[in-house]
Amino acid sequence: MWKNQPMHFFTVTFAACVIVQAAWAQTSTWRPVVLGMDGMVSSGHYGVSMTGYKMLAQGGNAIDAAAAAGFSSTVLEPSRTGLGGDLFILIYLAKTGEVKFVNGSGWAPKSASIAELAARGGQREDGSIAPLVPGATSALLLAAQKYGRLNRAQILAPSVDLAERGFVVSENLQNVFKRNQPRLAPFPSTTRVWFRNGGPVKMGDVVAQPELGRTFRAIAAGGSDAFYRGPIARRIVEYLNANGGSMLDASDFADFNAEEAEPLHIRYKGYDIYGCPPNSHGHVMLQALNILEGVHLKAMGHNSPLYLHYVTEALKLAFADRDAYVGDPRFIKDIPMREMLSKEYAARRRALIRPDRAIDGLAPPGNPRQAAAHAPTERPPVYTARAGTERVLTGAAAFPEWIEGLTTYVAAVDKERNMVSMTSTIWSDFGNSMYAEPGFFLNNRMGLFYTDPKDVNVVAPRKRPRMTLNPVLVLKDKKPFLVFGTPGGDTMPQAQLQFFLNFAEFGMNVQQAVEQPYVVTSSLRRSLIPHQVGGTLSVSERLPEQLRRDLAKLGHNVVTHDAKGVGSVKAILVNSATGVLMGGAAPATDSYAIGW
Repeated sequence: MWKNQPMHFFTVTFAACVIVQAAWAQTSTWRPVVLGMDGMVSSGHYGVSMTGYKMLAQGGNAIDAAAAAGFSSTVLEPSRTGLGGDLFILIYLAKTGEVKFVNGSGWAPKSASIAELAARGGQREDGSIAPLVPGATSALLLAAQKYGRLNRAQILAPSVDLAERGFVVSENLQNVFKRNQPRLAPFPSTTRVWFRNGGPVKMGDVVAQPELGRTFRAIAAGGSDAFYRGPIARRIVEYLNANGGSMLDASDFADFNAEEAEPLHIRYKGYDIYGCPPNSHGHVMLQALNILEGVHLKAMGHNSPLYLHYVTEALKLAFADRDAYVGDPRFIKDIPMREMLSKEYAARRRALIRPDRAIDGLAPPGNPRQAAAHAPTERPPVYTARAGTERVLTGAAAFPEWIEGLTTYVAAVDKERNMVSMTSTIWSDFGNSMYAEPGFFLNNRMGLFYTDPKDVNVVAPRKRPRMTLNPVLVLKDKKPFLVFGTPGGDTMPQAQLQFFLNFAEFGMNVQQAVEQPYVVTSSLRRSLIPHQVGGTLSVSERLPEQLRRDLAKLGHNVVTHDAKGVGSVKAILVNSATGVLMGGAAPATDSYAIGW
């Protein structure tokens, strides 16, 4: 029906695209492209990047750098990540040309069930029943032991020093503490370390964590056994039981190990793009890219109304398939991932995008298992019947938590051009708000599960929830090329998609590509409880008012956000012509790239 829309729509829209592009396009950058030859680390905190780079300076490789950076994030980014959380790692090995994936997501207690959660008052964001077994430590140690060069003591030394000597609170961390003060205040173990004179720490305060230093020393000496099968796990369980009761017990830790799996892979216009397999939703960005590959994006104009409309609709369709099919592959044996990432299936999903009208609410999932030979049909979405709305938010509401919180990211590339792309998290700011006695915040990942027994992501004993973590790694001509990622929960694949298109389709350098304004749809089921459906399109206030009005005319409910870049994307590019490393970091939070 919409295929026969009059061509004047496209003509007018394209003309508007050209005008808008000329009016606001950013050609310079707030921050420089960081350049180097020997090695580079880009992360969510300048001290984390420095920690990683110290490993390169000592003769370590990119895997050592990422592992050291990951441990130091526990100290420097306590609101986002740490030993109490999870992480996913993509690794490119220069010697063999292989891409490896390490899954460091933790599992639910063996006692976890729908009934058990109901008996304990239901899922909660904070408190003692919110955490899963944290998988980060196991994954960092597995990656470093198998693919790194340095020993555990060398990798953990900077984190020991930061914890015991103390680190300086940044303005960004001060603001995250202030925003979360009501959540943190009820827990004495948290306030004892992180509050001063009745309120949370402020910029310039020095915070020492001797207990965390002892935990790092124990891991350096005993490895995973020290954390999961020794006193650290025992103290976590005892702490939770003494502060509200927990479903976790010692065996949930003792039986856990991070694991390796085959990464996802697609080709997009000459790029080999690797993402994280289930239980990650790493397919969302890759599936959206496949859908958009059949659209002449460059002709639409960068960040034009039609371009942003197509990006948004492709993401809605990919998220619909996520919610229908993706969970823990140890429990869901028939995830149709190969079919979901096929070019044939992408063409069928692409045909559902109307250029003149947005999908209303949730898109329907597709039928990836249906073969083309059997006349496949895709259930059509419901499209908006009228123009959408437009609201300009002000104050704190215009700067939502996904711009700066929730998670963090590390990219590392070494002299041999090994590459690492790593995303880690404790989920919500400060996880479950409880600073456990071993010296770190615990995750609240139990809130990622569903309690609908028919859902693929339903809670079950020793099951891993569907994760939003999805770092990306790119090869070109079978050579190392690009690593990138961002925090942001359900916004991760959205920001990462727009960053990559800024670079690959519109020829921006790596720093320009991370500094552009972007859009975020909430027309999906939010990963964290209560799993609500949004229905808005958040648009950067840096985009013109006329563009926002044009998106509303297409049926999008437009609200503004105040981000000074594409999420908080960090990236490192290996220049294919010169071999020079080019690092970028969006001007959000404490993100920085360091190279030499």
